[in-house]
Amino acid sequence: MHTAHTDDSGARRAVQDRPPMASPPPPAPRRGLIGLRSRHLGLAFVGCGVAMVPWLVVLAKTLPDTAQVRHWSAAWVGLDALEALGLAATGRLLLRRDPRFCLPATATAALLVVDAWFDVTTSAPGPELTTAVAMALGAELPMAALCTALAVRALPRRNHG
Repeated sequence: MHTAHTDDSGARRAVQDRPPMASPPPPAPRRGLIGLRSRHLGLAFVGCGVAMVPWLVVLAKTLPDTAQVRHWSAAWVGLDALEALGLAATGRLLLRRDPRFCLPATATAALLVVDAWFDVTTSAPGPELTTAVAMALGAELPMAALCTALAVRALPRRNHG
C-alpha cells in the first residue's frame, strides 16, 4: 500500500508503508559445460596444452621423414568432404540468417588451414609443391580467413565504458 506525501518543495512522492525488501542473494558462480567452474575448465585446457609440449618434442625426434600410408586417398577425400560440408552448412545458415553460422564457419576455417598445411608439407618438390602453395595462397587460406572473419563478426559486442 502506498501513501502520498509532500516534501518541503511541494512535490508529491510515493512512500511504501512496509520496510524495503532484503537484497537478492548473489548469483551462483557460472559453471562450464561439464559442471566445473569456467576458471577451472580454462586452467585445465591451458594445462593440457602445456602438457603436450614434451610430446611434440618426442614426435619431432622420432617420426620418420617419409612414410607409406594406407588409405592415403581416403584421408584426403575425407578432409575435403568435411570442408565441403562445412562450407555448405555455413552458407545455408547464412542464407537463413541463423547466427549459428559461426560454428561451422569456425570449424571450416580450421579444416582449411590444416588442408593447406598438409598439402604444402607433404608435397614433392617441383610442380606438386608449386600447385600446393598456389592452392594454399589462392584458395584455402583466403577462404579460411573469410570464415574466421565471419565467425568473429558474429561474436557479441561488449561495451567497455
